[in-house]
Amino acid sequence: MRDIRTILRLTHEEGLSVREIAERLKIGKSSVSTYLLRSREAGLSWPLPAGSDEDAKLERLLFGRVGRPPRDLSEPDWALVVRELKRKGVTLTLLWQEYRACHPDGYGFTWFCDRVAAFRQRMSAAFRNRHAAGAVMQTDYAGPTVPVVDPATGVIHPAQIFVAVLGASNLTFAYASFSQRLPDWIDGQVRALTFYGGSPGQSYAII
Repeated sequence: MRDIRTILRLTHEEGLSVREIAERLKIGKSSVSTYLLRSREAGLSWPLPAGSDEDAKLERLLFGRVGRPPRDLSEPDWALVVRELKRKGVTLTLLWQEYRACHPDGYGFTWFCDRVAAFRQRMSAAFRNRHAAGAVMQTDYAGPTVPVVDPATGVIHPAQIFVAVLGASNLTFAYASFSQRLPDWIDGQVRALTFYGGSPGQSYAII
């Protein structure tokens, strides 16, 4: 029962998060969440009221109920999640963390990803494009820029990421350049073909 007292104190007096408490006490985050949930269900406050801080009584209050505590079954707005994923820099991990911040006893990351994938499959038509080996190379600039520091001057330059992919194998080539101007674009194409060791039957940019 020492852990639950410490968890309650760290939560209410120091305002620590579940993760911070778990790291400080060297216990699992799920254990911290379970203790806090059971303490809320038992109506415990901090400081513990007189008479409820005895180990035997505290244990009965927290664990007298049989079975696991109920989970927070609230689900996100999946349509909103999918729209948010289209924004620059937004990831599934970030959206799941925002969901768990509002629902600490909610579902885990794997479930979250599975439900997003299932929603996408239901809501969007899919076409399976089959590529013959060596037939197609797709190229584009992808994602946000990457900061590159000039070791001589310390000046930071934003680098563009050129990406080439072979359609059949998904073998990927990536190269950083300082612009998307035509000379850099041609240089990226040449470097990709050199990396692959040959020329595909067709090469086109993804628009």
